[in-house]
Amino acid sequence: MKARLVMIALAVLSAAAQAQQVTSVEQADAALVKVAQDREAVNAAFAESERVCNNKFFVNNCLDKAKEKRRVALAAIRAREVDAEHFKRVASVAKRDADLAERARKEQEDAATRAAQAPRAPKEEHAAPKPPTGPRVADREAEFAARQSRQAQQDAAGAAQRAANVEAFARKQEESRRRQEIVARKKAENAEKARLAAEKEAAAARKAAAKQQAPAQ
Repeated sequence: MKARLVMIALAVLSAAAQAQQVTSVEQADAALVKVAQDREAVNAAFAESERVCNNKFFVNNCLDKAKEKRRVALAAIRAREVDAEHFKRVASVAKRDADLAERARKEQEDAATRAAQAPRAPKEEHAAPKPPTGPRVADREAEFAARQSRQAQQDAAGAAQRAANVEAFARKQEESRRRQEIVARKKAENAEKARLAAEKEAAAARKAAAKQQAPAQ
């Protein structure tokens, strides 16, 4: 069982290293499928570890180690999931902006074609040329590039924060579980002490009663 957990952890870490190599939406989709498979494998391995730990003398120590391994593995899986989802969001934004830029370019080409085909009015002598109206193609492209860069930075910052939140939440859950186990263990110890004290007191009472009855016989 320990060897199986080590193999799963190594597979998770290897997949985490490969997550940085996602360069297409297809790879991101494949990474998300792998994330689901790895998460299922980690949970299955933990369930088997729980079964083994319950048959050991030091149950809590065994369970703590198994839960810590599961927490680390799930955190690495979640980081890969965040990276893949981030890449898909950035790709979607880039495609949308590219479509908008292409549409604007075609509209400008169509307008230029119509202007070239329309009959030209006679030019007035000494008439000042009219300034072009609307944003230029270069301005649109620059705005598109700036917007895409800002979106990528915002998405990267958000992905890092979400991964940190997942890690913090898992850590708080583990701490809460440990506190509950400590409280339950102390309650059980106190109950056992109270039971032993009650038995001792009852034995002392029976012994005292027996001594009182002995002279009478």
